[in-house]
Amino acid sequence: MTDDVEKQIEALKASGNLPRHVAVIMDGNGRWAKKRGLPRLEGHRVGRESVRTIVRTCAKLGIPYLTLYTFSLENWQRAIEEVDGLMAFLEDVLETEYLELNENGVQLRVIGRTDMLPESTRKILGKTVEKLKANSRLVLTLAISYGGRAEIVDAARGIAKDVRGKRLDVDAITEELFKRYLYDPNLPDPDFLVRTSGEMRISNFLLWQIAYSEVYVTDVLWPDFREQELIDSIHAYQKRERRFGH
Repeated sequence: MTDDVEKQIEALKASGNLPRHVAVIMDGNGRWAKKRGLPRLEGHRVGRESVRTIVRTCAKLGIPYLTLYTFSLENWQRAIEEVDGLMAFLEDVLETEYLELNENGVQLRVIGRTDMLPESTRKILGKTVEKLKANSRLVLTLAISYGGRAEIVDAARGIAKDVRGKRLDVDAITEELFKRYLYDPNLPDPDFLVRTSGEMRISNFLLWQIAYSEVYVTDVLWPDFREQELIDSIHAYQKRERRFGH
């Protein structure tokens, strides 16, 4: 990290107007690799450094929540070789990045239909979550095997079961109650949603939670998104007036 970046981070911290929760759609790994004539997984490998950098920078900034769209439900439709490679890659990241995550005070959470993951991946995820559970500087949530519509459907199923079991009255259902049935009801809604690669869509990510999130889209592909790109995005966030529908 250069002295200039360090100074910019300190200036952002001093401003006091930082998002509490940043959510990121990490897009463009495959295109980054294709542009260079490389296998798609090479884009994910380089994108790993972007993840490390953004986690580290958010911790330095004092941003308490970061959620990364890691693997969507739609991603299961990709070629089996790529899916298997991504699962192996995720396992390796969890095992090798644990020490740095712990040093940065990162607590790890996971949202999504994780029952669809390979057993080995679920085990490593569970162990890593357990080892980092006492940390409180930054809550890093990985959306894995995740879909926004699926989360809403799963929440509705949970409510329906409780109504059928007479544990919940239909008239008691409110937005606040509905949130309790989401994958992580304790996760605050994102203030700021960042999407890389220039695509102007949400891609089924945190559909319930981003109702009033500020959205920022950059043409930068995820493997090239580092400290300066995050700083630039937060500068853009600070210039906005959040109205919440008013």
